[in-house]
Amino acid sequence: MPDFNVILPSKPKIIKEEENLGVYEIENLYPGYGYTLGNSLRRIILSSLPGAAVTSVKIDGVSHEFDTMKGVSEDVITILLNIKKLRFRLVGDEPQTATIKVKGAKKVTSADITVPGQVEVVDTSIEICEITDKSTELSMELVVEKGIGYAPKEVLHKDKVDIGMIALDASFTTIRRVNYEVENMRVGNRTDFNRLRITIETDGIMTPKEALENSIEIMITQLKAIIGFQEEELQLPRAASESEEAEAAEENDPTKLKIDDLDLSARTTNALEKASIRTVAGLTRKSPEDLLALDGLGQKGVDEIADTLKGLGLDLKE
Repeated sequence: MPDFNVILPSKPKIIKEEENLGVYEIENLYPGYGYTLGNSLRRIILSSLPGAAVTSVKIDGVSHEFDTMKGVSEDVITILLNIKKLRFRLVGDEPQTATIKVKGAKKVTSADITVPGQVEVVDTSIEICEITDKSTELSMELVVEKGIGYAPKEVLHKDKVDIGMIALDASFTTIRRVNYEVENMRVGNRTDFNRLRITIETDGIMTPKEALENSIEIMITQLKAIIGFQEEELQLPRAASESEEAEAAEENDPTKLKIDDLDLSARTTNALEKASIRTVAGLTRKSPEDLLALDGLGQKGVDEIADTLKGLGLDLKE
């Protein structure tokens, strides 16, 4: 009997790994699945892997990003662009603050950054600026945060930033380049099965192999979450039984109300209770003359009772 199930592919194998560049292949993919998986994995790798970046900067003596600094060859905008190139490895999810404190003429690089224990500078060769005056002091605070993809500063800093802080757009992605190729291969008697080759280059925050494995896990997790449909039960109106209709009618019967439930004055209520009239049904069996004969109840009280009963669709006895 023929098997109509789609066969499973091989596990990824390493073709090449050099520093931050990796090439991997997945074979035995059912025809067309090379493009399906390749495109999906590429999009996940580019958009969904976490990284760390500088989200705000504070520079002593600088009030805004269009400022300049005495004794520094670059303007503040150029310095901020260089800071955006910095790459960090961050342990934990809380923002961390790194600092730069330099005095004297020199080229300031990422090697001059002082970081807390939870932060590691991945590339220490990035040039930030050049101090040209030996008397110039440069002091900076860099806030490093973890995130995913690209985030504009308007999203990162919904609240107002502290005075002196310059908010930055942040590119958290650890991926420099990713592409894929699909070629045909033979499986049994067929020659139209796919071989998927993925090339990944990272910035060193994670290895290319970790990037591929994490993207596969993300895809699996997303697909698992949507297995099975959420079925809504159709609630059909149910015919009430005779006993339920009788109970409902009884509950809605105003004659079952107690005198205490009516919005009568305290004097009128007390007079009715002294006469042992405790329900609306008992009231409807009384005429205005009967009520006037009660102690403590005058014409004003009788009128009050009659108006209340009319509001319930009832009347005093004629």
